[in-house]
Amino acid sequence: MSVDTLSSAMIAIRNAEMIGKERCEVMATKLVGNVLKVMKNHGYIKGYEFVKEGIRSKFVVELTGNINNCGAIRPRFSSKVTEYEKYERRYLPARDFGILIVSTTKGVMSQKEARELGLGGVLLAFVY
Repeated sequence: MSVDTLSSAMIAIRNAEMIGKERCEVMATKLVGNVLKVMKNHGYIKGYEFVKEGIRSKFVVELTGNINNCGAIRPRFSSKVTEYEKYERRYLPARDFGILIVSTTKGVMSQKEARELGLGGVLLAFVY
C-alpha cells in the first residue's frame, strides 16, 4: 500500500507517458481526482474514468503524449501569491511552460488561476 497516493499516481502517469502508452491506471482518491481534473482542463490528459472494483477503486487515465515530466511536490510547501514565481523557477523548466497544481481555499487549481484570484495555497504537483 502506498503512503503518498498523489506521488504514486504522478509517477505512474510519467512512466506510462515515457513508454508511449495510451492509458494508465492509478489509485483513486479525492485529491488525485482533483489533480487529474486540473490536468485535463489544461490539456495534459484526454480524460479519466472512475472504476470501482470491489473494495478498491481506481482512475483509468487517457494520455495524450503532451507530458514531458510530472511529479508530486514533497514536502508540500505553503505558498503566498507573491511566492509562486519562486516555485515556478524551481520546478518548471521555463517561463509560461507547464503548471504548478495548488490546493487553495477555493479548491485545487493551477497557479495561474490562483494568481488571478489572488489566492495562496499548498503546492501539490507540477506538470510540463
